[in-house]
Amino acid sequence: MAVTVRVPGPLRRLTNGSADVQVEGGTVGQVLTQLDAEYPGFRDRLYDDQGNLRQFINIYVNDSDIRFGQGLDTPVAERDELSIIPAVAGGGR
Repeated sequence: MAVTVRVPGPLRRLTNGSADVQVEGGTVGQVLTQLDAEYPGFRDRLYDDQGNLRQFINIYVNDSDIRFGQGLDTPVAERDELSIIPAVAGGGR
């Protein structure tokens, strides 16, 4: 089943400029693995050396943050949208 992955601007060079790509998988982890297989470079940017999602990367399935659910084991269904959202930090003067 195909899931739409919404790719943030800084990572679109990995998808040849595409903001949305279709990727197969039954869980978030499977989708991200397939995303890296089809568009190499995602794994290095999304995961740390221990194989965990980097703390500044947020993944949403539709409108739900996977950190408050089943994490990478969160199931996905056809027509779901998986969004990769890098955390933005900044601050005062």
